[in-house]
Amino acid sequence: MTFPAARPRRLRRTPALRRLVSDVHVRPSDLVLPVFVKEGIGSPQPISSMPGVVQHTRDSLKKAAAEAVSAGVGGLILFGIPAVKDARGSGADDPAGIVQLALVDVVAEVGDALAVMTDLCLDEYTDHGHCGLLTDSGEVDNDATLDRYASAAVAQARAGSQVIAPSGMMDGQVAAIRTALDAAGFATVPILAYSAKYASAYYGPFRDAAECAPAFGDRAAYQQSFARSASEGVREALLDVAEGADAVMVKPAGAYLDVVRAVADAVDVPVAAYQVSGEYAMVEAAAAQGWIERERIVLEQLTAIRRAGAGMVLTYWATEAAGWLR
Repeated sequence: MTFPAARPRRLRRTPALRRLVSDVHVRPSDLVLPVFVKEGIGSPQPISSMPGVVQHTRDSLKKAAAEAVSAGVGGLILFGIPAVKDARGSGADDPAGIVQLALVDVVAEVGDALAVMTDLCLDEYTDHGHCGLLTDSGEVDNDATLDRYASAAVAQARAGSQVIAPSGMMDGQVAAIRTALDAAGFATVPILAYSAKYASAYYGPFRDAAECAPAFGDRAAYQQSFARSASEGVREALLDVAEGADAVMVKPAGAYLDVVRAVADAVDVPVAAYQVSGEYAMVEAAAAQGWIERERIVLEQLTAIRRAGAGMVLTYWATEAAGWLR
């Protein structure tokens, strides 16, 4: 007796069947909203290269955080733009710095209803736009920068950050931050490490938003090369886990899904992927021309990132997409 071959198309015939057999899902709680807060502005400032995204005031940031909570978003990650920058990025660990003040505001607004995270880097705070302190010859001084990262991590934790997310790609940054947090009484504050962060052309609009374009050169000497295989991203992630990272991140997401998959298969901690500003801007630009269906594209991309293995997705569409998913 012979049996007819199974036909997968039978389970694709109707929307109800397709929903029933779907095995990859995006939930609002999987999403993290990146937000920018700028010192010294009186109203939210639109970012021309990222339609719909703004540099927030402290007041408008609180409103955005409350909206994210209402939508069911899982987390929020803060980036700060100080009014004054200098060579050592003094605003990064200043208790009266913009991120520290905004943290106090947001935590008071939303409490534990949202995981309030902070990006930790110096590029937004330095007048040269690089992610660390510079030597006399203009190179980034890895070890001297670790001390600054450690100090900034403690300042953020004191202000209420629930997750510290170092993004500068300095060797040893996770160990330095973990040691500093533990010594300061913040042993329970987790670290989400930007472990596989690539020297990408997709970051252009972000540099408008965070006002952190390098004054000279680029960041290719300390960010990863996109011409390297996924194994290097895995090695970076494993190093961070060994140093004490509680979760790891791949950035950007869309062009690096192979890295997301490889990292997710290799580590035993949660994996995040950052759908970055260039990915956002391209979709918004094409949608504005009527060339694509915006909502469908966004949800397809988010699902692809989850399918590749990311448990958390950082996306500028977090609040809006959460509304579509509920």
